[in-house]
Amino acid sequence: MTDVSPKTHKLIVVSGPSGAGRSTAINVLEDLGFEAIDNLPLSLIARLTEGELPRPLAIGVDVRNRDFSTSGVLDLMAALHRRRDIDPQLLFLDAGEDTLVRRYSETRRRHPLAPDEPAIRGIRREADLLAPMRAQAECLLDTSDLSPHELKARLTEWFGEEGSALFGVSLQSFSYKRGAPKGLDMTFDCRFLRNPYWEPSLRDYTGRDAAVGDHIRTDPRAAAFLDKVCDLMLMLLPAFRDEGKSHLSVGFGCTGGQHRSVYVTEQVALALADKGWRVSKRHRELDRAQGDTRPSGGS
Repeated sequence: MTDVSPKTHKLIVVSGPSGAGRSTAINVLEDLGFEAIDNLPLSLIARLTEGELPRPLAIGVDVRNRDFSTSGVLDLMAALHRRRDIDPQLLFLDAGEDTLVRRYSETRRRHPLAPDEPAIRGIRREADLLAPMRAQAECLLDTSDLSPHELKARLTEWFGEEGSALFGVSLQSFSYKRGAPKGLDMTFDCRFLRNPYWEPSLRDYTGRDAAVGDHIRTDPRAAAFLDKVCDLMLMLLPAFRDEGKSHLSVGFGCTGGQHRSVYVTEQVALALADKGWRVSKRHRELDRAQGDTRPSGGS
């Protein structure tokens, strides 16, 4: 663990591929009390941060910046980290290739790296260009499955307390049939647990319902699994925090994302919150089911 004197001035450099939500993030941070500046030339950022910052600062940086370069951004972040009065973080917003293509198709905008070519070519060039920044970002958020409202909620969880990002953990249940969510740091497979889907009286309930929890707990492996997952999390969370990570994203999957993964997510969230950790949770398939049919074929 690296010990430094208290850094009271928060500075968030927001970047990521075009179409991933950087402008939305800048607006959210401004609403949270940050002074927000978008597309500032890199050469001016160091001058802007000279002296004491009057309030938390968020700066948007992307390939459209006048003097943008990946190495320039990383050199800037390294210089900011050497300062004892500033707590800098690189917030990198990302999204899957298919999502970015769809967003460009919907907005009919030209990609800045492929103004006269199909957007996919610019998207791939930009992904290659930004890969070193993505690898070194303190905060990485995949927006592929997030609505603007969900993106705002996530950023508020991270940076909403007086502009200071406290370490937090987000837990998410999901269905393997739809694929694991992007951006997870850790994933646990819950499909070995006793499946309430095959109990007709429980099929239409979810892992939030007491009857489903009672059924899952009849599996002799359930209690031990939860204990070991919680013990592992309680060991790892302080280590990741001390390393400088600001957020950990953990997924729990089952077949349909309705019963077992939801139950485990709820139980782990309660256990971590009881130990004082800052926890958020999301049930991807239940959220989708509000406007979709329920998962079928077991959960």
